[in-house]
Amino acid sequence: MYTNEEKRRAALAIVTRLAENGFIALYAGGYVRDMLMGAEEESDIDIATNATPKTISELFPQTIGVGEQFGVMVVINRGMPFEVATFRSDIGINDGRHPERIVFTDAKTDALRRDFTINGMFYDPVADRIIDHVGGREDLEKHLVRAIGDPPMRFNEDYLRMLRAIRFAARFSFMIEHATWNAVRELSGSIIKVSPERIFAELDKMIRCKGAGRAIRLLGESGLLMQVLPEVAVLDKIDQPPEFHPEGDVFTHVVNAMDLLPEAPTQVLAWSVLLHDIGKAVTRTVKDRIRFNNHDRAGAEMASAVLKRLRAPNALIEAVRECVDNHMGWMNVTKMRLSTLKRFMSRPTINDELELHRIDCLASHGDISNYYFVKEQLEKMPAEEIKPEPLINGNDLISLGLKPGPLFGEILNEMYDLQLEGKVADREESLAIVKNKWIK
Repeated sequence: MYTNEEKRRAALAIVTRLAENGFIALYAGGYVRDMLMGAEEESDIDIATNATPKTISELFPQTIGVGEQFGVMVVINRGMPFEVATFRSDIGINDGRHPERIVFTDAKTDALRRDFTINGMFYDPVADRIIDHVGGREDLEKHLVRAIGDPPMRFNEDYLRMLRAIRFAARFSFMIEHATWNAVRELSGSIIKVSPERIFAELDKMIRCKGAGRAIRLLGESGLLMQVLPEVAVLDKIDQPPEFHPEGDVFTHVVNAMDLLPEAPTQVLAWSVLLHDIGKAVTRTVKDRIRFNNHDRAGAEMASAVLKRLRAPNALIEAVRECVDNHMGWMNVTKMRLSTLKRFMSRPTINDELELHRIDCLASHGDISNYYFVKEQLEKMPAEEIKPEPLINGNDLISLGLKPGPLFGEILNEMYDLQLEGKVADREESLAIVKNKWIK
């Protein structure tokens, strides 16, 4: 892992080489924004230049043409990759993401085709000066996310920019400028033209950074949530029993829960918190009171379907499914047999489940005593005690003359429970119990 200082030195070396050969080279986009905001975690340093891709490949020994047709090269310097893009202007709208064609141009024209003013500034590291053709510095001071130029045109060029507007507003606690916001609301239905993979990647960034709860609320107010996550959007119509959920409807609960995510949450935790209660939309009944029987099971199936639709990684889908499916089991942890509790705590998702339970409780009734109980048990018991290697296996049962079949699972489960509860000391004792109980 390279330090920020090492990245800055490597990037400066690229700019300096381009300048020594008569070209303009500037830092661009998010890095400049974050630098002006004094952000502790810096964005990648992207470089914009009037050198063409051909020239860039000639000047640097290690280059990759990741988007040469759009003037984008990656320069590897000191083992670190830097995107170096030629100043360009985009001509026409092709597919809601790519222009019909591009022409190489100057820095000002390049800035005018970018998404938001706060991302449209340049920085000259040699002269140590900001170059702002779009009013980005003023909008930073006003805490505004504003599209450059005509907002509908900017969004029609790439509909994903609507999600990005909300992510920046939530992450920085900014407002979205009036005309920009109106364009998001008017064009929200067009987000479905963006590939599921790109939508997932943007949502993933959104819910794993500061302001995740506000991001979900803004998605709802803009109409985008109904397009990309309708299962979450409909939760604003689902009321809950006030004795357990004084915060209000399910959507309010989810937004509050997202605001309780720790800094830099795991991907599994963020998606589990977002989706943990979506099953309530299809399981709500009212008899003696409002109930959501088996909403955990229904929600697990729905969460899996949502993430598959978004082309999420399989490992994430399975882990989130487990977290959602198990999140109601926490109410019984203090009453569990020791073997059941150990099995409960031995799941690979237990740390994310633990944090999900804490957040779920704090976003509703506030009682996190079960969280502390399990946390204490996890700290007290070593991993080998929570999930020891079984003392006997199927081969042992065969050696005793038993034939493989459904009974094998029953025997092995019962014997493993006895082992977890400390009621058998070793393999020999386990085999003796099997002989006495199952071999006639």
